[in-house]
Amino acid sequence: MTEQSAAEPKRHTTPRPIRVPDPLWLAYGRVCERLGTDRTNDVLEHMRARVLEHGTEEDRADLAQADAELAERRSRRGGRPKKDTAPGS
Repeated sequence: MTEQSAAEPKRHTTPRPIRVPDPLWLAYGRVCERLGTDRTNDVLEHMRARVLEHGTEEDRADLAQADAELAERRSRRGGRPKKDTAPGS
């Protein structure tokens, strides 16, 4: 399986399964809750910080593209119309 380049248009985020021991996952969830965040946002912030600290110009350009995609997706939350599933539609 090859990774898709950032230059290719892709309009959704992709789930990335990782292996984590259950006790660590539970503890991390509690810590994130106390910090007022969730695991996803905390991991994303960590990834952003690593790219900003250690990334190349290409990495930073990909980060800027990813940030724009996330901002667009977050602006639509709850705003997408529901699909009409009525018979005959």
